[in-house]
Amino acid sequence: MARPPAPLDTELADLEPDARWREWLGRVEAVIFASDQPVPREVLGRVVGSRCNLDMLLAELEAELVPRPYQLLRIAGGYALRTRAEHRDAIRTAFPDLEAPALTKLEATVLMAIAYYQPVTRDQVGWILGYRVDGRQIDRDLIGRLRRLGLIANGPRSPEPGAPILYVTTPAFLGRFGLDSLDALPEREKLEAAGLLDKAKLLAQRRALTPESGSTLPTVHDEDDAVEPLES
Repeated sequence: MARPPAPLDTELADLEPDARWREWLGRVEAVIFASDQPVPREVLGRVVGSRCNLDMLLAELEAELVPRPYQLLRIAGGYALRTRAEHRDAIRTAFPDLEAPALTKLEATVLMAIAYYQPVTRDQVGWILGYRVDGRQIDRDLIGRLRRLGLIANGPRSPEPGAPILYVTTPAFLGRFGLDSLDALPEREKLEAAGLLDKAKLLAQRRALTPESGSTLPTVHDEDDAVEPLES
């Protein structure tokens, strides 16, 4: 039977302060590098001593990586190493199979609507975007693909008649678009300040613009053009 690993010496009391700091720095970088998911602070705290200022350590690691082709990012509540945008084409050329499936314009639009207004039903997404769901635009197949990609998930049931499913985004959504949290969505603060993220108000306004009132609502057609992830 293999012996369990010896406890890691995190305090490193026998080292000089500078050597101790460099060892902590190397450990943190190694842990982040080895993980295929963003690493939470509490996990990083397991490999450094009680006197280590983790914020300062991470700031120094970020600065040291400036000349490197990858950078330290805070994503989905944790820390990850990601290749810089200017090297994206080289990676795509070398490893075309690693490319995340591209989204159509309609899929990306629906995904962003879910992100900003979640939890939200499929029907509500249609109204928010300015057109009514007719089964050919925001249909179950489209929602199903976003779920299979791991970008959205089922939330609770809506209290509306029929109890439709409310959809929410996932940590994988944050990771794909390089976001630490939903608060980091582009222009979120400005949109909130302008009242444009008030779902109930927006739905009431949209539903007032029905064909019965003499107005027509615009339609969005699904195009074949691929949409790239947001720049982090």
